Amino acid sequence: MRIRKVLVTAANPRQRTLPLQTLIDPAGEPKSALQVVLEEAAGAGVEEFGVVVCPGDETAYAEATGPLRSRVRFIVQDAPRGYGHAVLCGRPFTGDEPFLHLVGDHLHVSQAATSCARQLLDIAAAENAPVSAVQPTRESQLTSFGAVGGRLVGGARPLYHVEAVIEKPTPTVAEQQLIVPGLRAGFYLCFFGMHVLDRDIYDLLEEQRRAAPDGPLGLSPALHALASRRRYLAFSIAGRRFDIGAPYGLLFAQLALSLSGRDRDRVLTQLVELLAVRSDGT
Repeated sequence: MRIRKVLVTAANPRQRTLPLQTLIDPAGEPKSALQVVLEEAAGAGVEEFGVVVCPGDETAYAEATGPLRSRVRFIVQDAPRGYGHAVLCGRPFTGDEPFLHLVGDHLHVSQAATSCARQLLDIAAAENAPVSAVQPTRESQLTSFGAVGGRLVGGARPLYHVEAVIEKPTPTVAEQQLIVPGLRAGFYLCFFGMHVLDRDIYDLLEEQRRAAPDGPLGLSPALHALASRRRYLAFSIAGRRFDIGAPYGLLFAQLALSLSGRDRDRVLTQLVELLAVRSDGT
C-alpha cells in the first residue's frame, strides 16, 4: 500500500481559522498550523495535498501553505454537512487510491525516531489494510474524540483489530462497548486525527447519505460500518496529538513543538522562571 496523497479536512465553520494560526516549529521557524500539518505528511513521503475548506477560504489558506503551495489543491465543501461529508468531498481528488487523512486542527509531536505520519504509513503498508492512529485517552476526555473498541493483534506492537467505533461516547457507553483488554483502567483508545483509508470509506459514506439525505454525515459511523465488513486496524502512535481548538490547545501544541526542538533549553528555563515567579509572588 503506497500512499501518495493526503486529504486534510479544515472546513468546520466553527474552526475554520484554527489552521491559519501561527506557531514556532521545532527548528525555530514561524509557520501556520496548516503548514505544520502539511509538512508532517510531506515528511512521510506524501506527494499531493488536498485541503477541504469553506467557500471563500481558498486565498487565506493558500497563503498559509508556505513552500508547498504549488502541490496543494483546495476542495470546497459548499455547505456544512458534517465531517463525513467533508471527507467525501475529497473523492475526486484521491480517486481509487488509498490516502492519508489528517484533520486540520490537530498537530502531532512524535516521541520516536520517525514522525507520527510515517509510523502510521509504515503500519498500513505492512498490514495492507486501513488503519487509524489512536492514543490512550482518559475517560474524562472521551466526549472530545471518536473512540474504538477491539482486541490487541500486534503482539509487541500496539496494533488492534477494530470491532466498534463510537463518536464522542459517554464514559458509561465506553465502558459497555469500547473495552480494550490490556488497556489501563479508565483509559480508552481515542482517535489521533490521522487515518489511512481507501475507496471503501467513500462507498460507506455514500450509503449513509442515501439513507439520510438531509442529515449531517459523520465519519465515525462509516468507520464502524467498515469494521463490520473488513479488516480495519488501529495503531497506538508513539507520539502526542494536540487539538488546537480545545481550551489552551494552541498553547500546549506550541509548548510541545518547542520542547521537541532546538530551543528546548531556552523554553524550559523560561517556564521554570515563570513558575518561580508564581510560587513566590514576585
